[in-house]
Amino acid sequence: MTEAQTQQRGYRKVRTGRVVSDRMDKTVVVQVSNLKPHPLYKKVIQRRVRFKAHDERNECRVGDLVRIMETRPLSKDKRWRVVEIVEKAR
Repeated sequence: MTEAQTQQRGYRKVRTGRVVSDRMDKTVVVQVSNLKPHPLYKKVIQRRVRFKAHDERNECRVGDLVRIMETRPLSKDKRWRVVEIVEKAR
């Protein structure tokens, strides 16, 4: 996304994650993981969040690494869309 588009649209959240399901039409489920230390015990914990993202051309497959961007509500659960496929699954 270019600087001009950011100015025009405002700030939108962008996340990178793995596609864990592609069974729906024009929708993929993307799991975003991040490591965070526990506030008290300091053990590093992996936190996972799953987002439903809009995939207009049905290009994404399970295992792909994708970048998703926040958007207006597209359905009951979909508030994200696939911006690009960073890495195809092997």
